[in-house]
Amino acid sequence: MSTDLHVYADAGLLAHTDALRSVYVDAFCAPPWNEDEERATEFVDRLPTNVGRPGFTAAVALRGGEVIGFATAWTTPVPFPADRCHPQAAAGLGPTYAADWLCGALEIDELAVRTTARGTGLAADLLAAVTAHAPDGRAWLLTSVQNSRAMAFYRRQGWAQVTHPSPDGKGIVVFLGPRHPARSLAPLPL
Repeated sequence: MSTDLHVYADAGLLAHTDALRSVYVDAFCAPPWNEDEERATEFVDRLPTNVGRPGFTAAVALRGGEVIGFATAWTTPVPFPADRCHPQAAAGLGPTYAADWLCGALEIDELAVRTTARGTGLAADLLAAVTAHAPDGRAWLLTSVQNSRAMAFYRRQGWAQVTHPSPDGKGIVVFLGPRHPARSLAPLPL
């Protein structure tokens, strides 16, 4: 059975809200993320606001009419946000690089694939679809250092890790997309 990718730049995504929540639970409420279902509810509760953000884009994968994966993104505003994990990203990069490299770039908010669809290339397809029109190739995301599988996936897709975890190996890291012009300015991991 083939998989269809649909890209949204508006509230049309909201027609899939229940299915997106289900995929979120499947992807993030199990190891290694171990989130509780309240986080999935928070995700869908903020969707109506997110679809109105400048530069909003989403990619949804459907197989046999069922949503099996999605990615969401939008343009990071100026000044650099101070909510969610943004302070950790700013601390890792420093305020100047956070502003220069991330503000105005496409910020990947979520990328989730059902466990039954992992290893099929679907996550790579969703990431490519949601970043296809990143302004001047500028795309970024952050992920937990505790998920080595996710970090390896982004590296395989050509994303560059530009922050480095604390010595205790906790926290988040920022990745710049394969076409981001600041990639060559980032220090290499130790």
